[in-house]
Amino acid sequence: MAKALLGHVGGFDPRVQAEMRRLQQRVQDLESELVRMQAENDALSAAARHDSVFEDIDVTTAEPALT
Repeated sequence: MAKALLGHVGGFDPRVQAEMRRLQQRVQDLESELVRMQAENDALSAAARHDSVFEDIDVTTAEPALT
């Protein structure tokens, strides 16, 4: 099992290492974007709750997506 996860016995292929680094960077970028979007969503939700135009709208309950 370890061989399947780490590659062949001779060690890592440089191409595999480069791809792994690229994928790890992509994961970090996506995690950063997720944190940013969650903060933006929280700010928009808070603004919507305090905005007098939207007082009658309950933003805490989710609605089903249109399909």
